[in-house]
Amino acid sequence: MGTAIAFHFNVPELEAYLCRLLRKVTLAGQRSWVLLPEERLRAIDDTLWTFSAQEFVSHAVSGLSPESVLRRSAVVLSTGAMPEPASDAGVLVNLLPAVPAGFERFERLLEIVLEDDALKAAARERWRHYAAQGYDIERHDVAQLAGRLQGR
Repeated sequence: MGTAIAFHFNVPELEAYLCRLLRKVTLAGQRSWVLLPEERLRAIDDTLWTFSAQEFVSHAVSGLSPESVLRRSAVVLSTGAMPEPASDAGVLVNLLPAVPAGFERFERLLEIVLEDDALKAAARERWRHYAAQGYDIERHDVAQLAGRLQGR
């Protein structure tokens, strides 16, 4: 299958983690489309503007930014709308509980899962869906990795 899928579990601080992840994707020369809940939009938008003065990540908000800005932005935040099929966004980041329709158009799908039982249950359902479709899935336990980096 064409789309590479990775789950990032046990993410403790969504905004900081997502900003670092999007910066990494952007520095690799790829564009990202981020699907997120409406209630998280403002916090993530604000954090992208302020998290690092030296490494600003250009971003726009689907439905609010002009189309010309959306096409040029390295990162587009969306509360559910998917990009046009001709979009060159190579990475889809999903923060929503459902499998994103059209995810297979992207080179990579990154599923971000917070330390929350309901969100973990929804993530397990998405995992089963992708596995049933024959996708290989990469797993990253963010809390475990953080513990190793801190010498625990």
